[in-house]
Amino acid sequence: MNDDKGITSPGYEIPPELRHQVTITTLERIYNWGRANSLWPMMFGLACCAIEMIATAASRYDLARFGMEVMRPSPRQSDVLIVSGTVTKKMVPQIVRLYNQMAEPRYVIAMGACASGGGPFKEGYNVVSGIDKFIPVDVYIPGCPPTPQALLNGLIALQKKIERQSLRDLPWYQKGPSEPIPVPVLGPDLMDPRKYALIREVTHQQMLQENQEEAAHE
Repeated sequence: MNDDKGITSPGYEIPPELRHQVTITTLERIYNWGRANSLWPMMFGLACCAIEMIATAASRYDLARFGMEVMRPSPRQSDVLIVSGTVTKKMVPQIVRLYNQMAEPRYVIAMGACASGGGPFKEGYNVVSGIDKFIPVDVYIPGCPPTPQALLNGLIALQKKIERQSLRDLPWYQKGPSEPIPVPVLGPDLMDPRKYALIREVTHQQMLQENQEEAAHE
């Protein structure tokens, strides 16, 4: 939405005598309002942040107030992926695969310092420095771990983002199917298929340099 007055303020003047009988809005606003208040997160957790996510869905914080309490066990029935916990290189291919299987429109929340940027394990050999290097992230929630209130605030921020979106600009409403994100390959290290050309070029340069050094020593 373009203002703070709600979906019933599209910018058209309503005569005073009809304001309690007639409501004017736009298709885009009411559509975004419906999507923002019926998000279905995926039942998915990685590490300690998942405990805070579970607490948020419990009765004390009552996630159902925002229409988000239906956590689905299948990515094909979900439209919000809450990456809650440490993202290891072994788990990245599974996360990308789940994201590709989610229904569109779909959104991603990076919950906690680990999912946002690696957290205290950023320099570790088996942890990626943020899930946004592989899938697009809509909302970042800081903390280690974030409190349930922080997750609620992040979900509300996602609702506001959805309410401001335009149907003309969103990729999933354009002609033709959207391209899935290539699933990374876990080998000696994690390799992104989108960077194969760069990996091949760097490897070729290293081989040439090693051959030149060997020829110089001979």
